Amino acid sequence: MSTILVVEDEKPMLRTMEVNLRARGHVVQLATSGSQALAMAARRHPDAVVLDLGLPDMDGIDVIRGLRGWTTVPIIVLSARSAEAQKVAALDAGANDYVSKPFGMDEFMARLRVALRSPSPVDEAPAVVTPDFTIDLANTQVRRADGEVVRLTATEWHVVELLARNPGKLVSHRQLLRDVWGLEDTKTNLVRVFMVAIRKKLEPDPSHPRYFITEPGFGLRFVSEGTSATSLSSPEHLDG
Repeated sequence: MSTILVVEDEKPMLRTMEVNLRARGHVVQLATSGSQALAMAARRHPDAVVLDLGLPDMDGIDVIRGLRGWTTVPIIVLSARSAEAQKVAALDAGANDYVSKPFGMDEFMARLRVALRSPSPVDEAPAVVTPDFTIDLANTQVRRADGEVVRLTATEWHVVELLARNPGKLVSHRQLLRDVWGLEDTKTNLVRVFMVAIRKKLEPDPSHPRYFITEPGFGLRFVSEGTSATSLSSPEHLDG
């Protein structure tokens, strides 16, 4: 028995999906807005998400990006938008499938079965919490302990996100340059320059980093509270 989160603001369609999914033995969660969907997914971790793109508070593609910030849950888009560009945008954002309205319920259920058969890796937590700040992977932002949002540039966020997704692991300069900037040439000080800016915004004492640790000649580690000395000395690292 799978749990399906249906995100749809049109009540007749929401009811149709609920009735058909329950009739086939699924547990159904209902959301009528993007923000509600992101909050429900973070709390209850559904087995699949059925998502309309035309939501009242945000575009469905932004919901996909928010989910993909921390989870690999299968996402099936149901939308009246039939333009190829819309389909490409949704799939590029991380949707697993795209079904155009109107659609046949039997075909949709077949697509859902395929999505549920796919092995799903264990999801990350939707947020990484430290004593001084929280890295909210679902909403792509960092908040201080008092709730204030830290203003990061898009590139600073990508660096923080990559390190936070690999807590305690050494992430090489090569991987950072490739994954964040798309560069293969390691003869650049981009990483150092951006880490100075990030530490000024997030570290309690930027001159003595507690969370973003440089290992000269190798790379960086993100160390959250509870990371042991053993994990810091471990040879495990990510390289490309």
